[in-house]
Amino acid sequence: MVRVLGYFRDGKNFAEPVGEIELDADTEARIAELGISRRGLLTSLAGMASLMALPQSIIPAMAQTVVSPKKPSVVYMSFQECTGCLESMVNSFAFRGGASIENLLLNIISLDYQETLMAAAGTQAEEQLANATATPNGYVLVVDGSIPQTANSGFFVSGGRSGVERFRAAAQNALAIVPVGTCASFGGLPKADPNPTGAVSIGTLMTQLGISKPLINVPGCPPIPEVITGTILYYLTKGLPSLDSLKRPKVYYGETVHDECYREEYFEDGPRVAVFDDKAARFGGCLIDMGCKGPVTHNACSTIKWNQGVSFPMMAGHGCIGCAEPDFWDRLNINGKKGFYQRLAPGSFDD
Repeated sequence: MVRVLGYFRDGKNFAEPVGEIELDADTEARIAELGISRRGLLTSLAGMASLMALPQSIIPAMAQTVVSPKKPSVVYMSFQECTGCLESMVNSFAFRGGASIENLLLNIISLDYQETLMAAAGTQAEEQLANATATPNGYVLVVDGSIPQTANSGFFVSGGRSGVERFRAAAQNALAIVPVGTCASFGGLPKADPNPTGAVSIGTLMTQLGISKPLINVPGCPPIPEVITGTILYYLTKGLPSLDSLKRPKVYYGETVHDECYREEYFEDGPRVAVFDDKAARFGGCLIDMGCKGPVTHNACSTIKWNQGVSFPMMAGHGCIGCAEPDFWDRLNINGKKGFYQRLAPGSFDD
């Protein structure tokens, strides 16, 4: 029997025994060849399947993908961003007793281009990018950061080319495009008023350039590490996940932060926090009056949590800022005011 780590709806961990998992002979041989613990690998994959609401029957296919000698190619390009999304991804811990980012993600894919992590620079880096993107339908393109929509604006130039030109060339042969972070998914901070660079989201730029490729948005500022790695693993194993109207995977963005927040029980009848560190705050009261955007923000913060499942903003006493939603910097709240500490406007959620 294999025990896996899963999550109750309130975010608490539980161990659930899973029946013996049958793998094909080639996969078993490959696991032995790599010197990987069969139990450890299956524990990680079973936990990942549980997190993504997938049946345990998918685990053999996931195992085959993970240990396949032919690694799917991933090209990770950065534009107008702060490197926070990449920093988040490389801190993915997967599951207790399971794989870290090095052996869960970087060993199941061939990360063929990422300028921050790769040793190459300058001409060598540009040659590597050209080689990695030369094969039709040969790679998944992960994009971090927004892009100025005017190619000759001069606001983003790398390798002698504008952001638009770099993205157009890289997207041409991609299997799918995964914008990681709110800047790439929705424009984020660079697009915030007054948007001096003319920044747009990857989806908007694809429409403007006439690029028709599968698109999976993974927003957040930054996204939760396990949401990034889980989305990529899901695509490599099963293809496109079920997406919402904003092209976000429903398994991670199907519910609001408020839905699963442990403070939600105090939303209706109180206590509600009126001043940070008041009695209600110390008691665990609802933060809605302090500007919490949880009721209108779709993300998995209150279920998967952060820092290896330790906590999330409301658990630390701070309201949600709505970072996984479009235009969260410029949201108009009560009385038409902007700001993370302004209460949501009446009628924008069920109060």
